[in-house]
Amino acid sequence: MDIRQLRYFIAIVEEGTVSAAAKRLHLSQPPLSQQLKAMEEELSTVLMERSGKYLKLTAAGKKLYDYALQMVELIEEAASEVKEVGQGSSGTLALGVNTLSVAELPDLLHRFRETYPKAAYHIQQSESVRLCQLVRERAVELAFIRLPLDLGDDLAVHHLYSEPFYVVTSAEASQPAPQDAGVSLAELQDIPLMLPSTPGLGVHYLIRQAFSELHLQPNIVGDCSDISLLIRLVESGFCSAIVPETLLKVHDRAAIQANQITSPSEMTAPVGLVWLKNRRLSALAENFIQLYTS
Repeated sequence: MDIRQLRYFIAIVEEGTVSAAAKRLHLSQPPLSQQLKAMEEELSTVLMERSGKYLKLTAAGKKLYDYALQMVELIEEAASEVKEVGQGSSGTLALGVNTLSVAELPDLLHRFRETYPKAAYHIQQSESVRLCQLVRERAVELAFIRLPLDLGDDLAVHHLYSEPFYVVTSAEASQPAPQDAGVSLAELQDIPLMLPSTPGLGVHYLIRQAFSELHLQPNIVGDCSDISLLIRLVESGFCSAIVPETLLKVHDRAAIQANQITSPSEMTAPVGLVWLKNRRLSALAENFIQLYTS
């Protein structure tokens, strides 16, 4: 039996006669009668018996009818869901997000859900290097990362924006400059600094490189990849930190003060969205890219 025969059988049961079912299905009566006979021969049992002008189900026919309804409904649901996934209106959007976060992501996901209310989400947070690996392993389709990184030839990257760096200190500590005033790296070289991220990676590398290019020796007391902990350390007065502007938006209620680093003026933190070049993205991921980059 196939799904076509099951649809025929359902129509005969619900219409009560082969002629009425044939009319409903826009078929001639003889082929439909042949299909019913073929099903009975395949199953070696009588499915319907004549009762006056109408056909009535046998016990075996009733059992097949119940299964036929379930199977046809399942096929229709599968076809509908596959179509929705193919069009990018449902499915799971697998996103990687850098540890330093993307401040506008909640608003973006709200906008995305308005257009694609059936979408589900898998969001994984990690360091940029690990996120690139997760993309390669297909654990996530898209990832927001901090640059610069050696991405290799297998990843496509869309540069989103660059943002300035700030030095953050405890709200109770003395500042290198008045609140909201710009400061230079030279003014920060004697302040105990804890760097975000991990040595050798995006933001950590940019900060180190900026000091090095100015021939400055900063007082770096360590690094911390747990940003929430880093902010608490700054709040307590244990250290200061140099962070991208996004962190100020994410931790806007923290008891810290921030001053933008204005020298060197080109010290910015680039952010990019990456995916595999040689993998066909899901329609949902394509729709997300279009929404984000439009």
